[in-house]
Amino acid sequence: MRLLATIASLAMLAAGTAAAQPIDLSRGGPIDVTAAGGFEWRDQEQKVIAFGEARAVRADVTVLADRLVALYRKRAGAAGTATDSGGNEIYRLEAEGHVRIVTPTDEAVGDRAVYDIDQAVLVMTGGALKLTTPQQVITARDSMEYWSDRRMAVARGAAVVVTSDGRRISADTLVGYTTPSGEPAAKPQPAAAKPAAAGTDASGKLQRVEGFGNVEVRTAADTVRGDRGVYVVDLGTARVVGNVRVTHGQNQLNGPAADVNMKTGVARMIADPGGRVQGMIVPNDAQSAASVPAPAAPAKPAAKPPVKKP
Repeated sequence: MRLLATIASLAMLAAGTAAAQPIDLSRGGPIDVTAAGGFEWRDQEQKVIAFGEARAVRADVTVLADRLVALYRKRAGAAGTATDSGGNEIYRLEAEGHVRIVTPTDEAVGDRAVYDIDQAVLVMTGGALKLTTPQQVITARDSMEYWSDRRMAVARGAAVVVTSDGRRISADTLVGYTTPSGEPAAKPQPAAAKPAAAGTDASGKLQRVEGFGNVEVRTAADTVRGDRGVYVVDLGTARVVGNVRVTHGQNQLNGPAADVNMKTGVARMIADPGGRVQGMIVPNDAQSAASVPAPAAPAKPAAKPPVKKP
């Protein structure tokens, strides 16, 4: 059944642009809510509950769940105080059970989702968390956040990002940034100790991925592990730092940092100034022997010019 007109008027939010933005419920017109089981209005708690195949639609964003809870308040007046003349506005939307949030390009799934409309932040929890966009698939065990205004996605707990061309990075926490649609990617930035507050729009181009804790970067031949890492998409390169281990077949190299070319699959260990890279090379590892380039031949001395006889 469709939400009654009196409740539908409640779902009007503060004015915003009508242009669709992926997984962004902070902009658009009214929220259109339908549910197979019906609605429950708890006026004292200032919430409306829709249950039974509940659906909420605003612009190009659709939220599907077993149960939807909309929390509302009096709209702020001109002086910033609550007033009856301003009507009501929803400031928080909660979805529970078999949650799917879809747009024409993106999809997020989980057991529970909370959307803070004031901050334009989505937090999803539960099993089989996944955010799918045309450029990447991000999965996580504990939680997944999507910050619309910052154009940033955060996956926590055994997080994995797989790009559309098959490149894979995993870590305890992954932070993915994208450029807004139609804008060029920003200049690459080095790995940082904390996630940077930079921009992302899921419909834009994936710019970079930062990993924190148990970072793992895989190529066709090598596995690179370390404490932190950053992958710059346009360059197709990843740098992993902190207790780095590069594994190739039965061979392993240990060092402070490594650069990985995700296009060619070549990983290069980097030593500290004055330091050394340690490793174990297994001579009988046919795979390793075939992939390790032979040492370059020493340069031949330049030929002497012929001596003319008098």
